[in-house]
Amino acid sequence: MSIFLSILFLAAFGYTFFKCVRIVPQAQAYVVERLGAYQATWDTGIHLAVPIIDRIAKKVDMKEQVADFDPQPVITKDNVTMQIDTVIFFRITDPKLFTYGVTNPMSAIENLTATTLRNIIGDMELDETLTGRETINTQMRSILDYATDPWGIKIGRVELKNIIPPDQIVDTMEKQMRAERERREAILKAEGEKKAAILIAEGKKKRPFWRHRPKKKPLS
Repeated sequence: MSIFLSILFLAAFGYTFFKCVRIVPQAQAYVVERLGAYQATWDTGIHLAVPIIDRIAKKVDMKEQVADFDPQPVITKDNVTMQIDTVIFFRITDPKLFTYGVTNPMSAIENLTATTLRNIIGDMELDETLTGRETINTQMRSILDYATDPWGIKIGRVELKNIIPPDQIVDTMEKQMRAERERREAILKAEGEKKAAILIAEGKKKRPFWRHRPKKKPLS
């Protein structure tokens, strides 16, 4: 009986010790609560938790992450509706703020991105939107980085992946591009013909003078 109790005690001790030991992997952080309140943030390495009292509230990935959002409808200053989809590169700098700062961080970032994009595009005309991607990216990154700082999130980069104007605008742009290509081809063709005519004229001027003299008629 004593041997059985010893084995049972060792098994219970081993299980308890196993439950107390926590190993945090590289590039991760664990937010720990004690009796329902925030206790600590565990970094990479071995940690001991108090059974029943301590629990891991959230496991946070500290690597840079990418959020690819669906296209959002926006209206330009000149009342053109288009679809724009964005890609956000971010990383978590404070696991505690990320856990308790906002209920659903990804949904919050998506809604904030859509609102910011509409505000920026609303002050720009269509041509500015199509040619000013870098300006839009910079403005959005600055605004989003400031807004997400209380959530423990750092916005590293914002990219407009695709700008989709209305079909009628696309057709008009294609016609303009086709007309521009035809105009350039016509100019190049005319310049080529002009250069060819000049070369021919210069070639005639450089011919030896005896080639221009009329041939003598043979004596009868």
